[in-house]
Amino acid sequence: MENGDIIISVIFLSQTVVGILGNSFLAYHYLMLYYVGCRLKFTDWILQHLIVANFLTLLCKGIPHTVSTFGLKSFLNDIGCKLTFYLHRIGRSVSIGSTCFLSVFQAITISLNASRWTQLKVKSPSYIASCVYMSWVLSFIVNIAFPMYMTARQDNRNISRLRVYDFCSTFHHDDVSDIISAVFLSIPDVMFMVLMLWSSSYMVCILYKHRQRMKHIHRSTFSFRSSAEFRATKTILLLVSTFVFFHTISCLLQINLALFHNPTSLWVKMASVVAACFPTVSPFLVISN
Repeated sequence: MENGDIIISVIFLSQTVVGILGNSFLAYHYLMLYYVGCRLKFTDWILQHLIVANFLTLLCKGIPHTVSTFGLKSFLNDIGCKLTFYLHRIGRSVSIGSTCFLSVFQAITISLNASRWTQLKVKSPSYIASCVYMSWVLSFIVNIAFPMYMTARQDNRNISRLRVYDFCSTFHHDDVSDIISAVFLSIPDVMFMVLMLWSSSYMVCILYKHRQRMKHIHRSTFSFRSSAEFRATKTILLLVSTFVFFHTISCLLQINLALFHNPTSLWVKMASVVAACFPTVSPFLVISN
């Protein structure tokens, strides 16, 4: 094994272990709150869905790539490859959906009482809850065709329609079909990203106005609930900005991979490392805040 492969192996292993430990600690925290009968906030309920999505991403992406970088390439059969990639895509889709709904719900929560969102504040938990469940259903449906093109690793490079990755392979169709498939799979992600950026921008404006008012109004006139809401808002903004940063880099790497018939192992591993960054970092952002 070359030095570069050893470094990548250590990175994958560290990401997987740290990410699983962080998400496990957060899941254990919520289980203890359930056990003692504490009433959780609605944002905590959305975060629980994000934790499940993080587990899917880390288990289906981090562990196989970790095993692959240590030299064991053909350890998954056709069913294993299809299931691994399918569950990873579901986890990725639910992750962006949960982060988006977390941002939208918090934007509605801190909106001004005199605004047109007043009535929406009362009904928003039921609306957002339905949307979160629908994001799971949508993820299962949209990605259903994805595993159809996956197969176990085949090193026969003479097959022109075959793209060989680290531990699996995928059939390459004509360029037009690949572009149509990529656009279809990207539509939900684009919609979620637009909603996420819009709600985040709105929250930044609210925080700025709040800061301007704080210069003229004594702190004692603000309730603890109000300050707690703004602390939660800053945490969610941190989560959203982290997600957008890693997701943008991941998309650029995925586009790069799609342009090449047989991408190099380095590009494949770099894309996988970036894809696992948010599931690894996000639980610690929540814990620290």
